[in-house]
Formats: sequence, C-alpha cells, structure tokens
Amino acid sequence: MAELIYIAEDDVEINHLISLHLRNEGYRVEQTYNGDEVIRKCREKRPSLLILDLMMPKVDGFQVIKEVRKSCKVPIMLLTARADDADKVLGFGLGADDYVVKPFSMVELVSRVNAQIRRYTDYSVVEEEGAIRNGSLEYDPINQTVTKDGERLLLTPKETKLLSIFMKNVNRLYTKAQLYELVWNTDYIGDSNTIMVHISRIREQIESDPKSPTYITTVKGLGYRMENHEN
Repeated sequence: MAELIYIAEDDVEINHLISLHLRNEGYRVEQTYNGDEVIRKCREKRPSLLILDLMMPKVDGFQVIKEVRKSCKVPIMLLTARADDADKVLGFGLGADDYVVKPFSMVELVSRVNAQIRRYTDYSVVEEEGAIRNGSLEYDPINQTVTKDGERLLLTPKETKLLSIFMKNVNRLYTKAQLYELVWNTDYIGDSNTIMVHISRIREQIESDPKSPTYITTVKGLGYRMENHEN
C-alpha cells in the first residue's frame, strides 16, 4: 500500500498543488487546513510523513510539532515563508526533520518528500526489546548501552546509535550516506570524514586490532558492514 502523507496548509491553492504532485508520485494524501485538524488525524492514524505549514490559524506549526512529538516519530517537514535562522533552530529543536522556505520548487519539494519517506521506511531498523548479541558484544536497547565481554563501553550517544544500527543488522551493508542520515537525521552532504571518525572511535573499543577490524569491516567503495561472530 502507498505511504500516507498528511498536508496541513491553510492556503487552499498551495495545499491542492502539493497534494496533486504527491498523488502523481503514487502517495496517498489527506489534506487538512489547520493545526487542530491535523493533530486529531495524527492521533487517529499515523502517517508516514507530515507536511506542516508554520503559520496556521488556531494552532500554529510549532504547537502542532509539540503535540505530535508526544506520541509519534513520524518525519515532519515544515513549510513557511519565515526564513529566519531563529525559526529554523526552533523548528528543528522541537522535532522537525526538514524546513522548506516559500516560495519553493515543487520538484525539490517532491524530492525532499521522497528522501524523508525513504529514510522513515527503507532505512528504518526494527527496534528490539531484548539484548542483541554478536560475539563478545552485547547491545541493550532499553538502557542504550553496549558491553564487550561484560564490560561497558564508553561510547558517546552518536557512537552508541551508530553501533546499534550495525548490531541490529549484522551482515547488512550500509553506505556512508545511509549511516549519516540514520544517525544524524539529516541529509548527507558528502561529509564522509564524520562517519570515518566515529567508526574509528568505535573500532578502538570493540576490535582486538583496530587496524585489522573483524566486527565492523570496510567494503571498499561501498561502505561498512558488521560481520557475524555468532558462527
């Protein structure tokens, strides 16, 4: 079934135009025109993406984000004529995943929607309730900790999240772009050094010889993969 997208935009013309283009892309689209309405719909049925105008009657976009984020991790894309950095910082701080300033290119908007949907669905990993083991490593998803031979590793939150992705998906190859988008929750802009540095720090703690890794291996020209140590 096609992914469901909610549009919350009080400008009827813009709302219909976005809806038309997204339906042509194969998405299911439900249109709303104020903050109250989209909050109610999110409580009733969770979409795969929420496109949200910032300045709406009754309840503005910032308030909608606060309400939706209480119970839902769905990607939120803000649409607004307000281009101030302060508004962007506030929006991202409240939990928005993207920020598009009006007027915008419909081609670019659809591309951003596709990227957010892909990140939310194809790249998402299944959350596990119990501990996940691979060789001498164990990831505890409840306490967000990783141990090696029973000793807790001293990892930063980003390193823990990065390692947890590998632990949940042993033998799966990830490109640097996929890892960056999953961990940093923003578009990859070619900053491969960030991924390399974090992988290097993780290897220092989990590998017997970080220069010859056996857990997180490099697939030349493609990315990284966690090898299976359970056999």
